[in-house]
Amino acid sequence: MKLPPNTHKNKAFSDTDTMSRLQAMLSEKDGVIGEKETLIAEQSDIIEKKSDVIDSLKKRVELLEEYLRLSNSKRFGSSSEQTPPEQGNLFNEAEATSEPEQTEPELPTTSEPKAKTGRKPFAKNLPRTQVFAYLSDTEKEGAINTFFVKVREELDIIPAKVQVLEYMQEKAVFKDEQGTTTMKAAEVIKHPVPKAMGSINLMTYIIIAKYADGMPLYRLEGIIERYGGSISRTTLANYVIALGKQIQPLINLLRETQHAGSLIMADETRIQVLKEPGLAPTGDKFMWVTLGGKADQQSVLFDYDPSRARHVPMRLLHGFTHGYLQTDGYAGYNEVCRKNQLIQLGCMDHARRKFIEAQQSQPKGKKIKASKADMALSLINKLYGIERTIKHASNEKRLAVRQAKSMPILNTLQAWLTANKPRVATDSLTGKAMTYLHNQWDKLTVYCTDGQLRISNIMAENAIRPFAVGRRAWLFADTPAGANASAAHYSLIETARLHGIEPYAYLNTIFKAIPYAETVEDFEALLPWNYKRSITTV
Repeated sequence: MKLPPNTHKNKAFSDTDTMSRLQAMLSEKDGVIGEKETLIAEQSDIIEKKSDVIDSLKKRVELLEEYLRLSNSKRFGSSSEQTPPEQGNLFNEAEATSEPEQTEPELPTTSEPKAKTGRKPFAKNLPRTQVFAYLSDTEKEGAINTFFVKVREELDIIPAKVQVLEYMQEKAVFKDEQGTTTMKAAEVIKHPVPKAMGSINLMTYIIIAKYADGMPLYRLEGIIERYGGSISRTTLANYVIALGKQIQPLINLLRETQHAGSLIMADETRIQVLKEPGLAPTGDKFMWVTLGGKADQQSVLFDYDPSRARHVPMRLLHGFTHGYLQTDGYAGYNEVCRKNQLIQLGCMDHARRKFIEAQQSQPKGKKIKASKADMALSLINKLYGIERTIKHASNEKRLAVRQAKSMPILNTLQAWLTANKPRVATDSLTGKAMTYLHNQWDKLTVYCTDGQLRISNIMAENAIRPFAVGRRAWLFADTPAGANASAAHYSLIETARLHGIEPYAYLNTIFKAIPYAETVEDFEALLPWNYKRSITTV
């Protein structure tokens, strides 16, 4: 059979065309596969990013839940920072090692015995008035003797009484031989605020009621009016400011005496001053407090400043050098410590408080193993336990016990902190507590180098607490002059309390004596320790 012409040629062309089509189809398939692989890679990247977002949101939710539990604990729970006594050995239980536990010997203690329970007798220095119950003449008829027996005591208070003091000045007229008439007038008692309508007693009452008892001036205005007087709160405020200026020399002497000691504790808190020039009325200004001085001449001094910058400690501590300064973790004190060559102490209360907050934010209602916060508190509480046993010991004994007992616990705490800090999220409450403890470590351990030092800055915090309590009642100061006067009055009242002096009697004595004070010695006689010595020797 004869083949058609060009058959081989057509067959070759057909095979080539088929191969081209196959290659095109393969190329198209490879392109589709490539697109699918690219799409799959993009989808995997999207899934990975979404997973990261989900993980981040989960951590955020966990953190918010932690803060919510802390907020609820602060709002509805106990405000005490004390931890249960059984938690003292929690660290040993949670972090048990193969080494046998060594029994610690009993720490020496010189703590005072507990006071007897029951009704406390009235102070012996209180004035006493006897109320007699008499027998009638008929009932006593035939008796060979009568006598009185004290059957009970009652505490009596006489309410405030408003009266007007009329100062009458006696004048004598003389006539000499030449007939010239002269006159001599008796010296009138001086007043610290000349031409004021209020007496020294009234002004003392206002100062004590406002700064010792936390009563705002508008209430005091109403109380005075209820008793029959009439003095506006503006006038009362002017009295407060005027007296604050009069006692400033005494505040200056207290500041100089405070710098003569070797340890000062400092703290600061917010105050709202409405008419501070150049600043918003609702903005935060600050009341600073320092506590220190020699053992028998300590003082608590308040000072107002609209700023919280480092220049304020530089001003307040000017002249205090080569001593100890105990504060919280605020960095504003670093400059004055560097320039005045002060050794800065930290406050273990602040470190413990942060771990307590982390502990309070833990989930409730189910049994969980000891947390990092529990472990840290277990060791920190041991340090406080040691401090309680040596509270009344001498400085030498206190230092020896700290070196023997506290330092090993601090070393254990530092080793635990180094090992566990990287394992905790830095933005969690436990992470923040561990970061604070790590950053403040050198300052927190200084107290073990000197027996006169304290583990915390609690004395300064306690000194500033009456101001914080009073602030809840009077809320704000109207002017900087009022804030400065408040600082001066708080200083005298809290220093008097520190020395066991009744504030009203002390301020009343000062206000009566200041108009006559002319020399430094006159003001030094009014310092709390000198005043106390004078009333105990009378």
